[in-house]
Amino acid sequence: MLQNSKAFSSFSVNDLAKAKDFYQHTLGLTVQDNPMGIIEIEISGASNLMVYPKPNHEPATFTVLNFPVDDIDAAVDALIEKGVTFEQYNEDYLKTDDKGISRGNGGPSIAWFKDPAGNILAVLEVVR
Repeated sequence: MLQNSKAFSSFSVNDLAKAKDFYQHTLGLTVQDNPMGIIEIEISGASNLMVYPKPNHEPATFTVLNFPVDDIDAAVDALIEKGVTFEQYNEDYLKTDDKGISRGNGGPSIAWFKDPAGNILAVLEVVR
């Protein structure tokens, strides 16, 4: 029944105006206002992402959105220039370098950061 459905993802934020500014100006994505009082973020090659305001919003404790990139160092450097701060992890199972990039931990090189609402996002290097 759902195998042909064009599914899409959504998540909440506590301040829609801050979220719109961050996704549009900091990350450089196309963001549209939706008449339902939400915003839609255009994701290349996928369905639009819905972001909705929630007064009692609590940030996700997991990654809600991943951005595959060809060169993680270039992507991280560009985002740092825009004021993005990357998460630092120093756990037995997960370590990041000074830039906040996890390398050689059994998966792709990846770096995590948060949106203004505290939701966790990531850039990850995809070798093509």
